[in-house]
Amino acid sequence: MRASYSAVIKTSKGDIEAILYGKEAPKTVKNFITKSESGFYKNLLFHRVEDWVVQGGDPLGNGTGGGLMQTELNARPFTTGSLGIARGADIRVSNDSQFFITKTDATWLDQQYINFGMVTNGMDVVNSMKVGDKILSISVK
Repeated sequence: MRASYSAVIKTSKGDIEAILYGKEAPKTVKNFITKSESGFYKNLLFHRVEDWVVQGGDPLGNGTGGGLMQTELNARPFTTGSLGIARGADIRVSNDSQFFITKTDATWLDQQYINFGMVTNGMDVVNSMKVGDKILSISVK
Protein backbone atom coordinates (compact mmCIF):
# COMPACT_ATOMS: atom_id res chain seq x y z
CA MET A 1 0.00 0.00 0.00
CA ARG A 2 1.44 3.34 -1.05
CA ALA A 3 1.29 6.39 1.22
CA SER A 4 -1.12 8.11 -1.17
CA TYR A 5 -3.07 7.65 -4.40
CA SER A 6 -4.76 10.05 -6.82
CA ALA A 7 -8.42 9.55 -7.70
CA VAL A 8 -10.68 11.14 -10.30
CA ILE A 9 -14.40 10.90 -9.55
CA LYS A 10 -16.21 11.62 -12.82
CA THR A 11 -19.75 12.82 -12.16
CA SER A 12 -22.66 14.10 -14.20
CA LYS A 13 -21.67 17.59 -12.96
CA GLY A 14 -17.92 17.35 -13.74
CA ASP A 15 -14.74 15.86 -12.34
CA ILE A 16 -13.57 15.78 -8.73
CA GLU A 17 -9.88 15.08 -8.13
CA ALA A 18 -8.71 13.77 -4.77
CA ILE A 19 -5.76 12.34 -2.91
CA LEU A 20 -6.40 9.09 -0.99
CA TYR A 21 -4.61 8.42 2.31
CA GLY A 22 -3.11 4.96 1.82
CA LYS A 23 -0.96 5.26 4.95
CA GLU A 24 -3.69 6.44 7.34
CA ALA A 25 -6.56 4.29 5.99
CA PRO A 26 -5.00 1.35 4.10
CA LYS A 27 -7.94 -1.08 4.25
CA THR A 28 -10.43 1.62 3.33
CA VAL A 29 -8.34 2.90 0.43
CA LYS A 30 -7.74 -0.65 -0.84
CA ASN A 31 -11.49 -1.34 -0.71
CA PHE A 32 -12.28 1.97 -2.50
CA ILE A 33 -9.70 1.20 -5.22
CA THR A 34 -11.05 -2.34 -5.70
CA LYS A 35 -14.64 -1.11 -6.02
CA SER A 36 -13.59 1.74 -8.32
CA GLU A 37 -11.57 -0.51 -10.63
CA SER A 38 -14.38 -3.07 -10.84
CA GLY A 39 -16.86 -0.42 -12.04
CA PHE A 40 -18.98 -0.78 -8.90
CA TYR A 41 -19.65 2.96 -8.66
CA LYS A 42 -20.67 3.41 -12.32
CA ASN A 43 -24.02 5.25 -12.53
CA LEU A 44 -24.65 5.20 -8.77
CA LEU A 45 -26.33 8.30 -7.40
CA PHE A 46 -25.43 10.98 -4.93
CA HIS A 47 -28.45 10.27 -2.72
CA ARG A 48 -27.72 12.78 0.05
CA VAL A 49 -26.91 16.46 -0.44
CA GLU A 50 -26.94 18.86 2.49
CA ASP A 51 -25.35 22.23 3.23
CA TRP A 52 -22.27 20.53 4.65
CA VAL A 53 -21.99 17.21 2.75
CA VAL A 54 -22.68 15.17 -0.39
CA GLN A 55 -22.93 11.38 -0.14
CA GLY A 56 -23.06 8.63 -2.75
CA GLY A 57 -21.96 5.09 -3.52
CA ASP A 58 -25.07 3.28 -2.28
CA PRO A 59 -26.07 0.50 -4.70
CA LEU A 60 -29.71 0.94 -3.60
CA GLY A 61 -29.58 4.71 -4.07
CA ASN A 62 -31.32 5.57 -0.80
CA GLY A 63 -28.66 5.40 1.92
CA THR A 64 -29.47 1.90 3.15
CA GLY A 65 -27.37 -0.26 0.81
CA GLY A 66 -23.82 -1.55 0.78
CA GLY A 67 -21.86 -4.01 2.84
CA LEU A 68 -19.91 -3.57 6.06
CA MET A 69 -16.25 -3.23 7.04
CA GLN A 70 -14.26 -2.43 10.16
CA THR A 71 -13.89 1.28 10.89
CA GLU A 72 -10.32 2.62 10.52
CA LEU A 73 -10.14 5.80 12.57
CA ASN A 74 -7.20 8.18 12.13
CA ALA A 75 -6.09 11.62 13.28
CA ARG A 76 -6.96 13.40 10.02
CA PRO A 77 -9.45 16.22 10.73
CA PHE A 78 -12.57 16.59 8.61
CA THR A 79 -12.07 19.89 6.81
CA THR A 80 -13.66 21.24 3.63
CA GLY A 81 -13.14 18.61 0.92
CA SER A 82 -12.50 15.60 3.17
CA LEU A 83 -13.58 12.16 1.92
CA GLY A 84 -15.22 9.96 4.53
CA ILE A 85 -16.99 6.62 4.76
CA ALA A 86 -20.59 6.45 5.96
CA ARG A 87 -21.59 4.30 8.92
CA GLY A 88 -24.49 3.52 11.20
CA ALA A 89 -24.72 3.89 14.97
CA ASP A 90 -21.89 1.45 15.77
CA ILE A 91 -18.59 3.35 15.44
CA ARG A 92 -16.71 0.05 14.97
CA VAL A 93 -18.55 -0.82 11.73
CA SER A 94 -18.61 1.31 8.57
CA ASN A 95 -20.29 0.94 5.20
CA ASP A 96 -18.06 -0.56 2.52
CA SER A 97 -19.27 1.52 -0.43
CA GLN A 98 -20.97 4.75 0.64
CA PHE A 99 -18.62 7.70 0.79
CA PHE A 100 -19.13 11.37 1.47
CA ILE A 101 -17.36 14.64 0.74
CA THR A 102 -17.57 17.48 3.23
CA LYS A 103 -18.50 20.91 1.87
CA THR A 104 -17.40 22.67 5.08
CA ASP A 105 -15.23 21.89 8.07
CA ALA A 106 -16.97 19.12 10.02
CA THR A 107 -15.04 18.69 13.27
CA TRP A 108 -17.87 16.66 14.87
CA LEU A 109 -16.85 13.83 12.51
CA ASP A 110 -13.22 13.77 13.73
CA GLN A 111 -12.28 10.40 15.26
CA GLN A 112 -15.86 9.22 14.60
CA TYR A 113 -15.70 8.39 10.87
CA ILE A 114 -13.01 7.16 8.48
CA ASN A 115 -11.25 10.09 6.79
CA PHE A 116 -9.63 8.53 3.74
CA GLY A 117 -8.90 11.40 1.39
CA MET A 118 -9.11 15.05 0.36
CA VAL A 119 -10.42 16.85 -2.72
CA THR A 120 -7.55 18.60 -4.53
CA ASN A 121 -9.60 20.00 -7.43
CA GLY A 122 -13.31 20.21 -8.14
CA MET A 123 -14.92 21.64 -5.01
CA ASP A 124 -17.04 23.74 -7.40
CA VAL A 125 -18.43 20.43 -8.69
CA VAL A 126 -19.06 19.18 -5.14
CA ASN A 127 -20.84 22.42 -4.23
CA SER A 128 -23.06 22.22 -7.33
CA MET A 129 -24.30 18.68 -6.59
CA LYS A 130 -28.00 17.89 -6.32
CA VAL A 131 -29.69 14.70 -5.15
CA GLY A 132 -29.77 12.30 -8.10
CA ASP A 133 -26.53 13.45 -9.75
CA LYS A 134 -24.53 10.42 -10.90
CA ILE A 135 -21.09 8.97 -10.41
CA LEU A 136 -20.02 8.10 -13.96
CA SER A 137 -16.75 6.41 -12.99
CA ILE A 138 -13.89 6.53 -10.52
CA SER A 139 -10.28 5.98 -11.56
CA VAL A 140 -7.34 5.68 -9.18
CA LYS A 141 -3.60 5.95 -9.87
